[in-house]
Formats: sequence, structure tokens, C-alpha cells
Amino acid sequence: MIDFLIITVFSLLIGLSQRQIHHQKNDENRTFGTDRTFTFIGILGYVLALLDPAGFRLFIGGGLALVTLLAIDYYFHIKDLKDYGITTILIALITFSLGPVIILQPKWIVLLIVVTVLIFSELKELFINISMKFNRNEFLTLGKFLIIAGVILPMVPDQPFIPDLSLTPYKIWLAVVVISTISYISYLLKKFVFKEGSIVISGILGGLYSSTATTIILARKSREDEVHMKQYMAAIVFATAMMYLRILLIILIFNHELFLKVWMLFVILALASSAVALFIIFRNKEKNVINEGLAEDKNPLEFKVALIFTTLYIAFSFITYAVVNRFGTTGLNILSFVVGLTDIDPFLINLFQGKFSVGIDVVAIATLQAIISNNILKLFYGCFFAGRKASIILVSGFIIIIAVNIVFVLIV
Repeated sequence: MIDFLIITVFSLLIGLSQRQIHHQKNDENRTFGTDRTFTFIGILGYVLALLDPAGFRLFIGGGLALVTLLAIDYYFHIKDLKDYGITTILIALITFSLGPVIILQPKWIVLLIVVTVLIFSELKELFINISMKFNRNEFLTLGKFLIIAGVILPMVPDQPFIPDLSLTPYKIWLAVVVISTISYISYLLKKFVFKEGSIVISGILGGLYSSTATTIILARKSREDEVHMKQYMAAIVFATAMMYLRILLIILIFNHELFLKVWMLFVILALASSAVALFIIFRNKEKNVINEGLAEDKNPLEFKVALIFTTLYIAFSFITYAVVNRFGTTGLNILSFVVGLTDIDPFLINLFQGKFSVGIDVVAIATLQAIISNNILKLFYGCFFAGRKASIILVSGFIIIIAVNIVFVLIV
């Protein structure tokens, strides 16, 4: 009884959704049926599957009969109405297939199928708008991402190159996949969700990709647009706030023990940076300005970018291993400050993945110190490219952020 009621109700819901869609388009006469028809199709599929649960021969026969009727209907739609769409026919076949599914599979699968049909049948206009925004390069980018994440990663071996060094092809490629995923999400948000976003939004999304590169771009732009200079400075600080969240996400992926130890510190650092940025904005009391060509949407999955990251990752693996073995904790502390003057992501991921002979506290301190050094580098870039007036704001803001960072190093 429960299965029968589920099939009846769900089939009726699908039929009602089809009636609503065709009613909105004023073409109800162009479909073979709606609410009652779909309900009967669902009941028919359930009854035929129930009568022969072993081989489903009756169900297959009923399906062939239904396909024949739908094919005749489709023929006249093409001939008389020039209507080539087959969405309603496919939905009818899915409705007919719910019977065997509810007999053989858990009920949540039936619910998932029905919800998917209801949602996707209502989103035609949205999909059209999305497809209009895509171009050929976007699908190539998506294909690259699927290849590096879904095809290459499972095939890469997980055996170390050197017995004493926990560096494997799998770990190298996993690091590339994680960074590429974060960058790709930031790229999609910037291009399709916040395409006409404000300067502040550009800083936030840029911080997900690279806070250092975003700082340089925003600082240069502020020199050209001095009227909105404070918004650019706030956006730079927001990019740093997002850097903390990005690194925290990387820690969560690669080192759960470290995440449990430092997550609160990183959340506070991100909030403190955001508070500084908000203070700059509200003190200025200026409306947000739309981003007008702040930065081009660059492909985050370029081969050159992946090659540079992989090279740095491998290099830092050997350097960190040699420094820790030769100089211990002192050497790692010095190295963390030096690395902050470069791209810190390869060093940090290697530190989170590697099994070095140091405690979790030392890893946490090295991470925070590398970030301090990197913030100093961004402050230098910002002051150099933005000019004297902007430098006063940047120095004041970054002093607070770096000071909080130093306090957390001392606490750890």
C-alpha cells in the first residue's frame, strides 16, 4: 500500500509540474498528457513490475507499448507542429520506470529521482542563460579539471621516490588537484556569479586564488583610481582574510590533527582581518564601486601554473627534509620565514603532508610564521604599487593583523 501511494503521488506531482510548464507556455494541446496521464503511466509501470518481479517481462512489454505510443505522438508533433523537443517523452519514460525502482531500491532513490525531474524540468530558462555565458574555452577548462581530478589522480601511484622521504606521485598530484579546485571555484564565482561585483568582492574572491597576486593588482589599480583608494585597500585586507580561510581548508584536507589545534586561531585571524577591512570601508562611508576591468578572468588550470606549483612542491619537499634533518626545529623556523617571501602554498601543503621528525606544535608555528612573512611581503607590494597615501592605510591595517598573528605564534 505504501509503495502504491508513493508511486501514485509522485507520478501525479510530475504530471502537475508538466501541466504547469505547458500552461505557462500556452501550449497544453501540444503534449500527449499531463497530471492524470503521468499518474496512470506511473501506476502502469508499478503494476506490471509487481505482476512479474522475477523477470520484469510484463514491464518490458508495457514499456515497448508505451514507447510505440510516444513515438507515434512524437512523429505527429514533428509533422504538424514542428516540435522536436523530447523532454516530456523522457519524463514519461522515467515516470514509468519508478515501479521497478521502488521494488528493488530504497525509497529515497525514488524520491531523489522525482525531485531531480521536478527541479530540472523547471530550470530550462536558467540552463539556457548559463549556457549563453559559457564559451568554448570554458568547457575546455572544465574538461581539464575533470581530467586532473577524476582521471589522473586515481591512476597515480602512491609509492615514495626515496625511502626516507614521504614524497609520492600521488601526494604531488593531490596537492595540484586541491589548489586547482580552490582556484577553479574562485574563477567560476568571479566569472559567473559576481561578474559585475564590487571592488571588495573582487578582493574576497581573489584571496581564494592568490592573496599576493590580488594585492599587486588592487594596489596598481588604486593608483589609477585615487578617488576610491580606500575601497581598494579594504579589498586587499579582505584578500588576506580569505587567505587564512583558504589555508585552513588546506589544513583540513591534509592534516586533521593540525586542523583541530589551529582552526580557532585561523578563524580569529580571518575575522580580525575582516574587521580591519570593514573599519576601512565604514570609516570611508563610500558606496561600493562596480569592478570595471579590475582583473582579467585567467584560466586557473593552465599547464604553466601547474608545472610551476609542482616544481616548487617537489623542491620544498627536499629542502624541508634536508633542513629538518640537519638543523631541526631551528632550521624549520628560519625556513618558514624565508619561504613566506615566495609562494607559500607548496611549502605549507608539503609541511602538512610530510612526516617530518617534528611535533604538531612546531608545524603550527612554522605555518603561522610563513604567513607572517608572506603578509609582510604583501604589505611591501601594496605600499610600493599603491603610493604614499594608500601606504598609511595598509601599514595600519597590516600591523594589527601581523600583531595578532605574532601573538598566536607565542601562544602556540
